[in-house]
Amino acid sequence: MKLPSLNAQILSGAIIGIAAGVHLHGLGAEHQIAQTVLYGSGLLGTLFIDLLKMVLIPLVFCSITVGIANLRQHQQIQRVWVITLLFFVSSMLIAITLGMAASLYFKPGVGMSINLFEHAMQNFEAKQLPLSEFIAQFLHGLFMNPFAALSQGNVLAVVMFSLMLGVALVMGGERFKHLHILLQEALDVTMLIVDWVMRLAPLGIMALLIKLVAVQDVAMLAILAKFMAVVVGTLLLHGVVVLPLILYLFTRMLPFAFWRGAREALVTAFATSSSSATLPVTLRCVSQQLKVRSEVAGFVVPLGATINMDGTALYEAAAALFIANLIGMELSFTQQLIVCLTAMIAAMGAPGIPSAGMVTMVMVLQSVGLPAEAIAILLPIDRLLDTLRTAVNVEGDMVGSLVVQRLAAKPDA
Repeated sequence: MKLPSLNAQILSGAIIGIAAGVHLHGLGAEHQIAQTVLYGSGLLGTLFIDLLKMVLIPLVFCSITVGIANLRQHQQIQRVWVITLLFFVSSMLIAITLGMAASLYFKPGVGMSINLFEHAMQNFEAKQLPLSEFIAQFLHGLFMNPFAALSQGNVLAVVMFSLMLGVALVMGGERFKHLHILLQEALDVTMLIVDWVMRLAPLGIMALLIKLVAVQDVAMLAILAKFMAVVVGTLLLHGVVVLPLILYLFTRMLPFAFWRGAREALVTAFATSSSSATLPVTLRCVSQQLKVRSEVAGFVVPLGATINMDGTALYEAAAALFIANLIGMELSFTQQLIVCLTAMIAAMGAPGIPSAGMVTMVMVLQSVGLPAEAIAILLPIDRLLDTLRTAVNVEGDMVGSLVVQRLAAKPDA
C-alpha cells in the first residue's frame, strides 16, 4: 500500500491537530482527557522542535561551505562569480526589505495573545542597544573558536567560519579535494537526517497544533489569513514587478519574453516546491529558451539553487515580524536589523527542498529571542506558501543568470 505524499501527510496532521485542539478547547483545561492529551502533545512537540534544532548547525555549516567550495570549478571566470554573488545578496536584501516593510505596515498578528508563549517570554529580556554598540557586538560575535561556535549553536560565527573555509578550499584547489569530498558527503548525510526528521513532521505538527489550539482562541485562522495575504502579495510584487524590472534595466528584455522562456521552470518549481528538483528544468530553460551561455548558466543556476532564495528570505523576515506581533513583542530597530541579516543568512543556508525553511526559521526566530515553538503557527500554511516562494526563488536564479551574462560581458560593468 502506497502512503500519501509527505505534503498530504503534513496537511492531514495539521488538520487533525487543529480539530483535536478545538475539541480539547471545548472540553476545558481542567478535563482529565484534555490534560493527558496536552501532556503527550507537549512531549512530542518538544521532541520535534529539538530534532530541528539538532540538525540546524550541521546543515548551515555543510551547505554554505560546500556551496562556496564549488566555485573551485569556475576559477577561470572570477568576474562571473563576483557579479553573481553581488546580485544574489542585493536581490535577497530587496526581497527582505519588501517583506519587512509590508509586515510593519499591515501589522498581521497584532491584537492576539498566545498563552503558550508566556513562560518563554517571561524568561526573555529585550535589550535595547544603540546602533553603534550593536555593530560593535555584532562584529565581535562573528569570529570565535569554530568548535565552540558549533557546540554553542552560535549561527553567525558558524556561517563566518563556513565562508572562510569554503574560500580556503577554493584557493587551495586540488590540494584540499579530499576535504571538499568529505564535506560534500557530510552534507549528504545531514540531508538524509533532515529527511528522517521530516518524516516525523506530520506527528510533530499535529502535536504542536493540538497544544496551540487547545489553549488559544480559534480566531488564529483569521490572523493567518491576513498574514498569508501579506506574504502572497509581497511575493507577487517581488516576482512580477521587482525582478522583471531589474531584468529590464540591465538587459532590456521584456517581462513577457522572459516569462515565456522561463514558464516551464516556474511551473515545475510551483508544483514541486523544490528548487533542487527543478534545477535540470531551470538549466534547460536558461540555456535553450533564454539563450544564456552554458558556462554562465552552469555556474549561476546551480549556485543560485543553493544560496539565492529571494522568496524564502522574504517569507522568513515577514514571519519573524508576524510572530513578534502575535505575542505582543515590539522589535527595536536593531532587532529588525538582526532579523534582516539572519533571514538572509538562513535563506542562504536553506537547501532547495520542500519545507527546508522550517529548519532555518528556528534560527531567525531565536536571533531576536522569539520562541522556536512558534513555527507551529506557520506550519499549516507553510506548504501552500512554499509553492509560490519556490517559484520566486527559481525566477531569481534565472534573472540572475541573464543579468550576470550581460554585466560580465562589459569591461566597464
